[in-house]
Amino acid sequence: MSNELVTEQGVDVFTIDTGYQRRGLVASHLIHHKGRYAFIDVGTSSCLHTIRLVMSIMKIKPDQVDYVMVTHVHLDHAGAAGTLMQELPKAQLVVHPHGARHMIDPAKLIDGATAVYGEERMNNTFGEILPVAADRVIEATDEMTLNLNGRELLFLDTPGHARHHYCVYDELSQGIFTGDTFGLSYSPLAVNGRSFVFPTTTPVQFDPEALHASIDRLVSFKPEKMFLTHFGCLPDPEQAASQLHQYIDNFVSIASSIEYTDAGSCTAELHKALQTYLIVTLRDFGCQMPEQDILPIMSMDLDLNAQGLCCWLQKQNQSAS
Repeated sequence: MSNELVTEQGVDVFTIDTGYQRRGLVASHLIHHKGRYAFIDVGTSSCLHTIRLVMSIMKIKPDQVDYVMVTHVHLDHAGAAGTLMQELPKAQLVVHPHGARHMIDPAKLIDGATAVYGEERMNNTFGEILPVAADRVIEATDEMTLNLNGRELLFLDTPGHARHHYCVYDELSQGIFTGDTFGLSYSPLAVNGRSFVFPTTTPVQFDPEALHASIDRLVSFKPEKMFLTHFGCLPDPEQAASQLHQYIDNFVSIASSIEYTDAGSCTAELHKALQTYLIVTLRDFGCQMPEQDILPIMSMDLDLNAQGLCCWLQKQNQSAS
């Protein structure tokens, strides 16, 4: 099955384009095995109409879904989970132990996201965020396995982007569902079939050393593909990992060259520096897309990456003083 909403990736793995803000930005991945289903990352409440439509098209009954898995609790991955769980009577929510309390009581999660995005954007972008009953929550500890009707899924603790982040290794597809740990890759930026991948360093828990280690851990499984929430199926994980390691180091170097005075000026300076760096890097990669077309694709990530690097720089300065 393949259309503008759903792309089959083989071995009963499907990428759903949730349509969050634009096409090709936020994916929800769906695993099917012998009549049972699991979602991995589900976007925000604005994405639910797409998930409902896909379930209708694929003739998936609500009671056929066993798991809703959120790789971490950032709202573009987990914001819709509470509402969706109310519609899936047999599903259990699978979340990192550090994130479980925020899905059961999302008040602090909402406050933290509001601090990053602002109240108006928060309301307009993420919509309603509902709690999940504690007795329907499974905490995914490191190397825990879950059985989807005979299909084994392995959970891997992968900090670096966030401390509440896991990835899921699916031996049957030889793929890993990576959330944000394995970066971002948008199809318009690909060149001759080669995917351009860059890190996401969003607030407030970016840790470059941990992220390097998590990327290496994922690659150690020798996966054939990575399933990214942003966005889709990424082939050649080893080549992509090499890009990510280089870009993480360069992002950190750019941040370290800036003198931190206050969050606002730091973020503005970092945004400008990251934009310049990524445009030059894309040109070196072979991308000939005009800059005015590139920037809308990357604008939100530039904002968040700059904020996250600014948070990291502030922490570095505090620990050094």
